[in-house]
Amino acid sequence: MPLPAGFQCAGCGEWNETVVDESGGSRQSYVEDCQVCCKPNVLSIIWAGGEWEIHAELES
Repeated sequence: MPLPAGFQCAGCGEWNETVVDESGGSRQSYVEDCQVCCKPNVLSIIWAGGEWEIHAELES
């Protein structure tokens, strides 16, 4: 079941709402474009203490 989450764009700094599919496991990585500036962000996602931690870096 997808769970709501969010990340701050590594390019423009704007907050982006997203969902994490928990069936992908407790450690995931994928690319998602910023909803504001459209730059691709590589999201590193970890399940930690009852919530998703998401770290974003611009795709090189």
